[in-house]
Amino acid sequence: MKLYLLSSDSDTLTGLRLAGIDGALVENADALQTAIDGVLARQDIAVVLVTRTLSTDYPAQIDALKRNAKLLVTEIPDMAHPTMDTDSITRYVAAAVGTSF
Repeated sequence: MKLYLLSSDSDTLTGLRLAGIDGALVENADALQTAIDGVLARQDIAVVLVTRTLSTDYPAQIDALKRNAKLLVTEIPDMAHPTMDTDSITRYVAAAVGTSF
């Protein structure tokens, strides 16, 4: 199963693509809905990473995605909402699942 990123900034998307995580750049509500529909149509995606900006700007659409039983959706920091801690993507996913390292 794969990870997939929904990002509102190209730097975060580029960085995670370099780490082997595919994703989509989302610039408005319509683009977000198109990206969500694409994610839901794929059977190989298990974890969706959503940047904090998208969660803040489009809470209803992100909450609807979180209610999907087949996906784990977790929020990660981005360029507009950085974090000072050094947590990795693995730690964000582990926290969402309820495990620790």
